[in-house]
Amino acid sequence: MTREATNPPPDVSIVIPIYNEEGILRGSVLELREKLRPFGFSYELLLCENGSRDRTVEIGKELEAEYPVVRLLSVGEPNYGLAMKTGILAARGKIVICDEIDLCDTEFYARALALLERTDTDFVVGSKAMVGSNDQRPMVRRLGTQVYNGLLRAVCHYRGTDTHGLKAFKREVLLETARRCMLDRDVFASEFVIRAHREKKKVVEIPFAVHEKRPPSINLLKRVPHVLKSVARLAVSVRRNEV
Repeated sequence: MTREATNPPPDVSIVIPIYNEEGILRGSVLELREKLRPFGFSYELLLCENGSRDRTVEIGKELEAEYPVVRLLSVGEPNYGLAMKTGILAARGKIVICDEIDLCDTEFYARALALLERTDTDFVVGSKAMVGSNDQRPMVRRLGTQVYNGLLRAVCHYRGTDTHGLKAFKREVLLETARRCMLDRDVFASEFVIRAHREKKKVVEIPFAVHEKRPPSINLLKRVPHVLKSVARLAVSVRRNEV
């Protein structure tokens, strides 16, 4: 019998895709554990590894053995979207939070949980682009976000300001939405948010600060052709009312 089968579901599931993170993985997990102590909720931390070529898996297994709240999942290939979706579908908590290993922004957790628990909000999306945000990434990356969001507005009629920020949502409300998503890699997050909007879920954006601990683990320029193809597929789905 697995550890998960013998333990009651936690209040919160934190899903974090990881790829070639040997340099910051252990430190980030330990830092996150300390930041979560004042919250008082039970949680699980799902480290969703995808195709790492360094010691990420080894370190993840060590953390899983040391800390009962940590679960290591692996999808076996470099695929951020598939890793995130795998974590979401495996999550057991009432609330699911999707974070990044180089952010671990518990201030976002607190604000998102307040909305989910005290209002009729179903889905909270952290926006790097709305008024009040503090995006400290290099200019080229901020420009890339603006171009990408403009593309989503133009071809998918998306009216939000960001789809790739941190996320928090009610699992029972959004689980099937995530399951219905057809795209993976860089565009899964966008499809998930756009589907939620089109399915009339109550989606709320909030600003958050972005200060990354290390440069992106994947070359951004190499992602462009796949992103363009995937957005085109997403646009076709929208027009066919499949999203």
